[in-house]
This record gives sequence, C-alpha cells and structure tokens, in this order.
Amino acid sequence: MGRFVLEGQTARLTQAALETMAVIAYRQPVSRARVSAIRGVNVDSVVRTLVQRGLIEDSGTDPESGAILYRTTSYFLERMGIGSVAELPQLSPHLPGLEGIEEFFDAERM
Repeated sequence: MGRFVLEGQTARLTQAALETMAVIAYRQPVSRARVSAIRGVNVDSVVRTLVQRGLIEDSGTDPESGAILYRTTSYFLERMGIGSVAELPQLSPHLPGLEGIEEFFDAERM
C-alpha cells in the first residue's frame, strides 16, 4: 500500500491514511470504531479524507450497533491495479492473524 499515490494529485496519502485504508481493505466491511480499536488511535478525520477521495465508501450499517460500515471502492481497486480485494497481498506471516489482534485488544480491555 505504501506505493499508492493518487494520479493527478500532488498530495500523497499520509502514513495514517495508508494504515487506515489497509485495515479497511483487509477487514471490510468494518466500522470506524473497529478501525480505531485495531489502530489504537482515533481515525475519524482519516476516514473522512478517504471517503472524500473516493477510496472508501459507506457499506450499510452494523445490525447490532447501528454503526456505519466502510468498504473500499472500485476506484481503490483501480488505483491499486487489482480486480478485487482477493488479490491484495497476504498479510506477512510474522504478523499476528486478525483473530490474534482482536484477542489482544479484548485482553487489554479487561
């Protein structure tokens, strides 16, 4: 994702935007609160920026919490040069699985 640059725009995505977009791409559909929990920081302004740039979009609401869910757009796929999110690179084997991340955060809350 680090190589991602918007064509025709001089502004590159910040590290925070790249990290947020990666979480959304791999976890979609996902709520802003879940992205914040995974990253450990508030992502409200970053999510707004990604929506404004057309890289992510509203994907409905979570039936349990009512939170807005986000997913990547076809523009995101186009800019990444892939046809679907299934073509995203696998997460490094040195990183914990997403289940491991959730277990970590659940343990931290107790």
